[in-house]
Amino acid sequence: MPLTGDLGRASPKTEVTVLGGGCYRVGGDPKDVERRILDAARGSIMELAWFVEADTGEHIGINPECVVALRAIDS
Repeated sequence: MPLTGDLGRASPKTEVTVLGGGCYRVGGDPKDVERRILDAARGSIMELAWFVEADTGEHIGINPECVVALRAIDS
């Protein structure tokens, strides 16, 4: 794998807040996370936006209709 000059920089993370106040920290820049949520919302009925949870590495599906806020997380 070639070096890209990002040594020492952590991967971007985004906090996704859903209805009811639950929060998920997922890998990705907020703009990329937003795009995936919007794509799922425009997709088929009940399509989930899939992410990898930053803290656990687990795959999670988030219902785009339940997302209320996104926030960039400093690592």
